[in-house]
Parts: sequence; C-alpha cells; structure tokens
Amino acid sequence: MNTATEPALLRLQEARRLLLEPYGIDESTLQRALASAFEHRLDDADIYLQYTRSEGWSLEEGLVKSGSFGIEQGFGIRAIEGDKTAFAYSDDISEARLMQAAGTVRAIARQGRGRVRVGEALRHGGGHQLYEPFDPLQALDSSAKVALLARADEMARAADARVVQVMASLAGEYDVVLVMRANGLLAADVRPLVRLNVSVIAEQGGRRETGSSGGGGRWALDRFD
Repeated sequence: MNTATEPALLRLQEARRLLLEPYGIDESTLQRALASAFEHRLDDADIYLQYTRSEGWSLEEGLVKSGSFGIEQGFGIRAIEGDKTAFAYSDDISEARLMQAAGTVRAIARQGRGRVRVGEALRHGGGHQLYEPFDPLQALDSSAKVALLARADEMARAADARVVQVMASLAGEYDVVLVMRANGLLAADVRPLVRLNVSVIAEQGGRRETGSSGGGGRWALDRFD
C-alpha cells in the first residue's frame, strides 16, 4: 500500500464503521441513491453523511456544575441543475431514507431552488493529513476529566491569593464525515477537537475583576493532563 494514502484509507475505514455498517448499507447503496437522483437531468449531485459525538464538563467552586453528552448523525443529498439547487436531508440513515431523499431532490430540481426534510467505479480521495484520526474523548475517563478541572481550579487559586472564584470547563468533539460525489469520488474526514477554559474572579479592597483564558486544538484530552 502506498504510505501516502494510508491516512485517507484509515479515515474511510472509520467513516464506514460509524456511518455505513451500523445501518446495513455500503458505498453501492450511496451509488444507487445518486443514480436515482440522476434519473432527472442534473449537472451534479453529492451525498454527505456526518456523525458527531460531543461532551462537556464544567466545574465551579470545586464542584461539578454540569455535564453533557450528545450524539448527532444524519445525511444530506444535494442536486444541482443549472442555477437551481435542491437539498434533502434526514437524521435517519437507512437505504429507504437515502432513496426517498434522492427522489425528493429529483423532484425539487424540476421546480426550482428548495430544501426539504425527509424521514461508476469509486475513487478514494486523499488530501493532507493535518491531524490524527482518533477519538479525543476516549483518552480520559470521567473521573480523570473531573480531576483535570479540579487541578485547573487549584492552579488558578495558587497563582494569586486574590482569586476568590474559579470556573473551569472542558469540552470535546469527535466528528466524522463521509462524502460521495456523483463522479465516484469518495472521501472522509475524522476531526477531533478539544478545549479547556478557565475563568476567575479576583477581589481586592472590595473591588472585583474577572479574567479568563483557554485553549485547545485537534488533539486528545490527555494532552491537557
């Protein structure tokens, strides 16, 4: 295997695992949906599938104030004919919904611009490897994430005796996308993202002021550890 293409193939493998295999579909299913859309004359069309898992934690006065976890997923089919664009989408990934969406954009393309919600050999896209395709949320367990926020609290208080209140938050996201173009191009991306924020309230002589700082990037949560 060409080592230059390995990252792209790894991203495709992860996209298949999360966006196709759980629903009993594969690339040929996407091709059939595009072919159905093209039963009406179109200039171009594509299918976009996305899976996003997000997580957030916040600590205030040394106590966990809130925690959140969510998963979003779905697909969209876009069709272009001249200056007309049609788009149909659904959060239910299935062959039936894909074919229904293909029929919807085919109908819209005949009538004009619109947006509706609906219940050949492949070529693998390459691209630049800007970050590693991994799940950043799995680097730390829940207790370690809370401990990280507690340590941020301790460090903020230790930095200045005038600090009377500390709010720390930790957020992460694991985003996977898969795109198939009408010309048979198949490409995927795996996008990790994390961020740590700290806000403080300092008091002196009855006067209070606030300050905040934060940072993050496309790496694992344990990089903050």
